Amino acid sequence: MENKIKVFESKQVRTVWDAEIEEWYFSVVDIVAVLTDSVDAAAYWRKLKQRLKAEGNETVTNCHGLKMEAPDGKMRITDVLDTKGVLRLVQSIPSPKAEPFKMWLAQVGSERLEEIADPEKAIIRGADYYRAKGYTEGWINQRLQTIEMRKELTDEWKARGIQQDKDYAILTNEMTKAWSGLTVQEYKQVKGLKKENLRDNMTNIELVLNMLAEVTTTAISRQEQPETFDESKMIARRGGSVAKNARTDIESQLGQTVISPLNASNKPALEIQSPIADDNDSDE
Repeated sequence: MENKIKVFESKQVRTVWDAEIEEWYFSVVDIVAVLTDSVDAAAYWRKLKQRLKAEGNETVTNCHGLKMEAPDGKMRITDVLDTKGVLRLVQSIPSPKAEPFKMWLAQVGSERLEEIADPEKAIIRGADYYRAKGYTEGWINQRLQTIEMRKELTDEWKARGIQQDKDYAILTNEMTKAWSGLTVQEYKQVKGLKKENLRDNMTNIELVLNMLAEVTTTAISRQEQPETFDESKMIARRGGSVAKNARTDIESQLGQTVISPLNASNKPALEIQSPIADDNDSDE
């Protein structure tokens, strides 16, 4: 996920872009501060949150926490909403800035739509993001391909009637376990991760195998057009099994497992060089 600062009428609104599901998330406290000019936006939101919860309002139900940079510079869990949730929130706060804010929100979304219409913009933006984080060029190229393949898979799941994030997580877990032998949580434990994105901490070999599982799952699903969630789960396992076979072949050649404890704390190490390529280079 990518943290960004957007500005509305000279006031900062913290945002996060989730590239995997292509969705913006906005800091609720920042939005409240914009709409109310409240001295203590956090207190205003706490009271409003209690009222909305008592009313059974969906805004609170859909609100969840993500890490964002606080005024003291530390990353802290902050209540966030996606674009639809923000629009519902705006309806709950009487403010003369409501309409200008909606227009601003549409502009933020249109920037992303431009990238969808011109994929090259999205690719450049994604590369710049990972480059700024210190990843190597080879790893970045691989990671951008995996993002595209992931989108194709989630689009296919949507076409099969799967909409909930928790269902995506279940299917991803089935696929990951099938090829790696580990659940997503177990895989994160191997790498010493908590809430970090697993793919952002994979080596290039792990990325390729995960992408093979996703591409295969997408292809099988498109061909068989499953009608139930259980059928999609079986297909996710089958797609993962294809990648497992590839993993087994690679490990037999390397003489070691490719499931690596390496993570993004050592970004250059994530781009594992091919032993074959190294041998060829030494012959020159």
